[in-house]
Amino acid sequence: MIKDLALIMFTAVLLENFIFYRFYGCCPFLGVSEKPDTALGMGFAVMFVMTLASAVTYGVYYLLLVPFHLEYLQTIAFILIIASLVQFIEMFMKKFIPALYSALGIYLPLITTNCAVMGACLLNIQSGYGFIESVVFGFSAALGFTMAIVIFAGVRARMAFCEPPKAFRGMPLVLVAAGLLALAFSGFSGISF
Repeated sequence: MIKDLALIMFTAVLLENFIFYRFYGCCPFLGVSEKPDTALGMGFAVMFVMTLASAVTYGVYYLLLVPFHLEYLQTIAFILIIASLVQFIEMFMKKFIPALYSALGIYLPLITTNCAVMGACLLNIQSGYGFIESVVFGFSAALGFTMAIVIFAGVRARMAFCEPPKAFRGMPLVLVAAGLLALAFSGFSGISF
């Protein structure tokens, strides 16, 4: 059991990283990765939402939708659950961490439509994970997302001091750097168990 959970964690964080392998959650990845502290705050928010969403959606799916043969409503139900969790974290951050709340700006409510969160919930169901496996996968996928966005924020902070050619200034250089980082992460795909 522990070996299976460790394999799920390793795979979700490095081998099948949501940003660099699945390309889920690219909007906040590109939008919030200008400063490492903001990226870390966004990563923690996604980690909280994705872990809780994995647990709650598992329960809703197997205790409510499957017994009543309402599996076709899973997407709507999952969106409602994710939106509720995002509202909770938004209220919490507004009250207790206002600086981070204002730094994240529009990207905090966009966690609701972040395909990484929805992807984790749907992948839990498609993979046939049990409750603990679902929670571990959700947490690990969010950890991989956080790691990717923080590493990329560090790269972007360094890029602020360079003088690229005119054609690469702005978003083109950001996309090239993201591609190179994804290429570096693809080196983990050669690991087999």
